[in-house]
Amino acid sequence: MTTLVPNKYAAVDTHIASFLRYLVAERNASANTREGYLLDLTQFVTCCWGGDREPPYDWTSVSEIHARTYIGGLARDGAAPTTVRRKIASCRAFFRFLQRSEVVTDDPFQMLRGPRLARSLPKVLSVEDVKRFLAAPERDFRAGIITRDEYLRDRAFFEFLYSTGARISEATGIKWTSIDLVRGTARVLGKGSKERLVILGEPARKAMLEYREVAPVAEAVFSFSPRHAQRRMKHYLVSAQLPIDLTPHKLRHSFATHLLDAGADLRSVQEMLGHSSLTTTQIYTHVSVERLKDTIALSHPRK
Repeated sequence: MTTLVPNKYAAVDTHIASFLRYLVAERNASANTREGYLLDLTQFVTCCWGGDREPPYDWTSVSEIHARTYIGGLARDGAAPTTVRRKIASCRAFFRFLQRSEVVTDDPFQMLRGPRLARSLPKVLSVEDVKRFLAAPERDFRAGIITRDEYLRDRAFFEFLYSTGARISEATGIKWTSIDLVRGTARVLGKGSKERLVILGEPARKAMLEYREVAPVAEAVFSFSPRHAQRRMKHYLVSAQLPIDLTPHKLRHSFATHLLDAGADLRSVQEMLGHSSLTTTQIYTHVSVERLKDTIALSHPRK
């Protein structure tokens, strides 16, 4: 029997039911999280006792061999590495709960690690693609598709986003009192309520100055939510004939990659992005190397 088939009776096991109540009451788990844990555990029950075995189950008899068999079965059934790691985490959390409840003494998953995940490099736009995208609001305005106020607002927003490398939530939450249009700087509030200084390039500063003249009288600079900003970006991606799966966060990735391509040092990019760890920023060096390889592959005379 495939490991991915859940045991149809496992949900009423006393210990599984107690664990699910614990997730809701103590960890404030959502319904989706709870269902995810239940699926993972009912599949593990199948591995240990079969898909038709009714509870109660002797959890004290479960060993590391059962855990390894489960992991191996998931791999044979074609489960993705991320899925396998999640199921291991679910089972480990369950057995730790059983240990605290003094049902078992050992966690059979304690020493096991999931499969390594392939490093996923962030997608970025080329410099030319960014230019095409940032020019889209003006093209739409001249074509009569959007109003002048919409053009000034949207141009200012996306110029700000790319120029500063700000997260979309940071950009939509920015206030006029946090921006110095004379010096070309802004203070954004990032993760963990940490404030940092970002720099407005000249195109962004000019766009913000022009938008300031028509902006509504309000504390907030941009009067829309992150979701609305995403919709506006998709609109301009279509206008610029760029892939519509690109997101505002890709402008942040592009900002970091383009800075490194131009010779910026990693520590400065870390500060501008607001990363607490340099390790997080280092992924952009890999992006730049990959772009360099692509350039050489396309244009080097002895490729």
